[in-house]
Amino acid sequence: MISVDYVRTMTAYGHWMNSRMMEACAAIPADDRSRDMGAFFKSLHGTLDHILWADLIWLSRFEGTAPPLAKGTDLFRPDWDELVADREAADARITAWAAGVTPEWLSAPLTYVTKFNPHRWTLPAWVPVTHFFNHGTHHRGQATTLMMQLGVDPGVTDLPVLPGIFDGSLGVEASKVPV
Repeated sequence: MISVDYVRTMTAYGHWMNSRMMEACAAIPADDRSRDMGAFFKSLHGTLDHILWADLIWLSRFEGTAPPLAKGTDLFRPDWDELVADREAADARITAWAAGVTPEWLSAPLTYVTKFNPHRWTLPAWVPVTHFFNHGTHHRGQATTLMMQLGVDPGVTDLPVLPGIFDGSLGVEASKVPV
């Protein structure tokens, strides 16, 4: 099972990466961000849009709130500025949710219904929470590839360079000593 520290660290990492990526992508012309590049969600915008939409779906399951409207095959947020603003709002909401996660909640059953290929799923909450973070990391990896293809370097994306890892603010006992 994952821990509360894992949830909070991965929340901080996701927010950090999302912020950096959205800022870097702002320099890419809209036509390039929206161009079909053969990715699963076609474009860079489409990939970032999918991450936001999926994050909100999972968050609604974790919080027991109404999910966002289904997007089908269209973009959830076709307007770039709206996508950026909603991404920031979603990361703030995820951070607030993570602050309230407990070990008991992580081990308790979580039941939800999928919209596509409808099924009712019941799993220990830590399983879909792990998937939630893995899903975002997976698709951000796809997005960084598209960014590189468009001439924008997303910079270092490694978890160990996340601000807060070495200053103790994330509750991680770590050290970094020059050799």
